[in-house]
Amino acid sequence: MKNSVTKYVTLGAVGALSFISGAFVIKTYESVPLTVSIIQEAEKIIGQNFTPAQADSMLNMLNGFNNSYESLHKLNMPNSVVPALNFNPVPVGFVSPDNKNGFKLDKTTGTKMPADKNELAFYTIRQLAELLRTKQISSVELTTFFIDRLKKYNPTLQFAVTITEQHALKKAAEADAEIKAGRCRGVLHGIPFGVKDLLAQKDYKTTFGSVAYKDQQLNIDATVVSKLEAAGGILVAKTTLGELAMGDVWFGGKTKNPWDITRGSSGSSAGSASAVSAGCLPYAIGSETLGSIVSPSTECGDTGLRPSFGRVSKYGAMALSWSMDKLGPIARNVEDAALVFNAIQGTDSKDLSTIAAPFNYDGTIKTLKGYKIGYIKAEFDRAYFGTGANRRMVPNHATDSATLAKLKELGAELVPIEYPQMPVGAMTFILDAEAAAAFQELVLSHRDDQLLQQHKNAWPNIFRASQFISAAEYIQANRARTLLIQNWYEKLKGLDLYITPTSSTNLSMTNLTGNPCVVVPNGFNQRGRPMSITFMGQLFGEGKMLQAAKIYQDATDFHKKHPSLNF
Repeated sequence: MKNSVTKYVTLGAVGALSFISGAFVIKTYESVPLTVSIIQEAEKIIGQNFTPAQADSMLNMLNGFNNSYESLHKLNMPNSVVPALNFNPVPVGFVSPDNKNGFKLDKTTGTKMPADKNELAFYTIRQLAELLRTKQISSVELTTFFIDRLKKYNPTLQFAVTITEQHALKKAAEADAEIKAGRCRGVLHGIPFGVKDLLAQKDYKTTFGSVAYKDQQLNIDATVVSKLEAAGGILVAKTTLGELAMGDVWFGGKTKNPWDITRGSSGSSAGSASAVSAGCLPYAIGSETLGSIVSPSTECGDTGLRPSFGRVSKYGAMALSWSMDKLGPIARNVEDAALVFNAIQGTDSKDLSTIAAPFNYDGTIKTLKGYKIGYIKAEFDRAYFGTGANRRMVPNHATDSATLAKLKELGAELVPIEYPQMPVGAMTFILDAEAAAAFQELVLSHRDDQLLQQHKNAWPNIFRASQFISAAEYIQANRARTLLIQNWYEKLKGLDLYITPTSSTNLSMTNLTGNPCVVVPNGFNQRGRPMSITFMGQLFGEGKMLQAAKIYQDATDFHKKHPSLNF
């Protein structure tokens, strides 16, 4: 751009009109006067058509907006500041699927130390906890074992930003002393874990996977970290995420899939999924806004739980989208995921978006008899995509059909359902708008130029373009979201849960509605890479959802397979 227009470098919340109202102004420059012709050009961006007289009448107000934007920019608000607005996913007439709290684990048989200690890498939390309880291994020994594996495989898989060795060994020694004294805090006591490096831990850097924040240290502990450590967990790693929670490329490289290191592990919970898959962590915390637990869990063959919106505190976590961000565990099986979820779920006075709801899980149930499970019929019926010479079989059609058959065999009543007739994809710019606000300071300061990826679909361009999203259209999209939430709630009435192919419209839709899901392995493709199926719950229906997924998983063995790591 030339002349005075070159002063504009970022945009304000009013959207396209923010261009004409001077929100592009670098703080050291003075805004240029607005004209009718500038407004008429800006109309083309926001899809409006004003008369010259109407445009002329706006000038004073738009200049006032510009002054407001400049004042707000001077606040230099950090990512941790939340808006004075809270998204609530609860539909009108909502009745909680669980009417009480309860948590009952399946019975375990005696677990013994393996002859080959390397097999510990793929033991479940329950198995490791039994070894600790019976003093066949100490927490220090177990923690050292996983730290050694992290160090061994990280150079190839690039799944850890920081290995918190000093902190971990200190906490493990404390855990051993407590366990020896008979003060066991529960199943997670003494078990190592990792967290995605968008969760703060006061003694270590929290990098967001980004060049722009790689030296950032936040002097707080995220609530999720605090809760896991209160349960006796041992933090051993801050795991990688694609830069600012997109993809699997971060400032240190590209996180790999342990099943096939020519591929990335997908994102953005890239390191959590890769490390668990490779047997370098028993479990790890990921986050999801639009697929960031589901996608890497599928790619790496893990079990990934995305809780209902509001179930888990986001205090101390990087904000990408205040109304869509969710934190959840990536683990070796469903019961492990349920264990971790039970420890981290609940309200938090530091996060006003958390919502109180009962959680009732019974892992001793062995049959799906009496369960009414919906399935997206159109998705399961679709065996091919493309036409003519480009016609191809849907890769997961056979495995997903087999999953339906297995659920029926286990006693479930399958009920066909269909999506609401609503423009789900058209609402997803809600994420873009919120992300552009969360990281507007990068655009204002030109630090967006530092980010690793600069292509058209990367964050820098999204942040810049999304400054043009008008406040009015953002609100309209959220009004449509309200209709979607209500519509989907009505369609799911009478069902305990539903099931869907993992890669489908459902992924975007339910990240908007706030429904929970757990993704589990259900087969392998022709190249030997894992595939998955998604169990979806009613809002705050994690209990029934996890029970059903566990029953299915107990009847299959896909989750027990692991990569050879021959590299």
